Amino acid sequence: MTAPIVPPLDEGKTMTASTPTGPARTRAAAPARPKLNVVPVRHWGRGVFAVVVAFVLVSMIGGLATNPNIVWPIVWEFLFSPGILQGLASTLWITVLSMVFAVILAVIIAVMRISDSTILSGVAAGYVFIFRGVPLIVILIFVGNLGLFFTDFALGIPFTEVQFVSVPVRDVMTPFLASVIGLSLAGSGYMAEIVRAGLLSIGTGQHEAAKALGLDGTRTLRYIVLPQAAKVLLPPMGNELISMLKASAIVTVIGGGDLLTVALGISGVNFRTIELLIVATIWYLLVISVLSVGQYFLEKRMAAK
Repeated sequence: MTAPIVPPLDEGKTMTASTPTGPARTRAAAPARPKLNVVPVRHWGRGVFAVVVAFVLVSMIGGLATNPNIVWPIVWEFLFSPGILQGLASTLWITVLSMVFAVILAVIIAVMRISDSTILSGVAAGYVFIFRGVPLIVILIFVGNLGLFFTDFALGIPFTEVQFVSVPVRDVMTPFLASVIGLSLAGSGYMAEIVRAGLLSIGTGQHEAAKALGLDGTRTLRYIVLPQAAKVLLPPMGNELISMLKASAIVTVIGGGDLLTVALGISGVNFRTIELLIVATIWYLLVISVLSVGQYFLEKRMAAK
C-alpha cells in the first residue's frame, strides 16, 4: 500500500482551518431581468353592456317612482297593515307545513322507489308520475272541492256499512288545510326524485359496512345514509323551499288566506290593484332574501364538515 499523494502548496500560502478543501465556487451575479409592463386585456364590450344594463335599470326604477298612476303613499300605508301581516303569517305557515309534510312524503316515496319490491317501487313511480305531471293549480282546485263528490271522511271496514268515525268533509277541509295538502302532494312528487338521487349517491360500501356492524335497513338509513346524503340534498331542498313559498301564491284560487289573497281582497275594496300587488311583491322578495341568505350560510357550514 502506498501513501496518498498530497499536492504541494503554493508558495506564500498556508492551509488553515477556514481554507476550503475543495475547489472554490463562486456564484456569478445573475443578470438583471428586464421589468415587464403587463397591460391587462381590455373588455370594451363588457363595459358597454354594463352601462346599458345600468341605464335600463335606472330607467325602470325612475319610471316606477314617477309614474302618476301608482300612488306610493297607499303602498306604504298597507305595507304594515294588520291584514297584510296576517296574510304574510298565513303564507309562512302554509309554506313551512307544506315543506315539512312534503319532505316526509318524499323520503317515504324515495325509499319505496329504490325498494326491491316491485309493488312498492311501482306504486312510488306512479305517485311521482301523477303529482309531477298534474299542474299545481289543478291539484289545489281538486283538493279544495273534495266536498263536491265526498260527503264524509269515514273510517271503517271497507265494502261494508260499518263505520268507526265519520266527519263531514265541509267541516274539515278548510281552505288553509286544502292549501297545505295540495302543496304537500305537489311538492313531494318533485322532492321524491331529489331524495332518491341523494340516497343513490351513497356507495354500496356504506351499506355493506352497516350490515357488517349488525345494523338493519332502518337504522342504516337513519344513521348512515341520510346524514351523508344531507350534503347532496341541502342545495336542491333549499331551492324547493323557495319554490314552495312562491307557489303558495297559487292557493289564492281556493281562497287560502295567504298574502296574495289578502292583497287582492283589499284591492277589491279600494280598487288599487297595482299598489297592493307591489305590497305583496315587496314582502315576497324580503322573505325570499332571508331564506337565500340562510341557505347560503347553511350550505357553507355543511360543506366545512
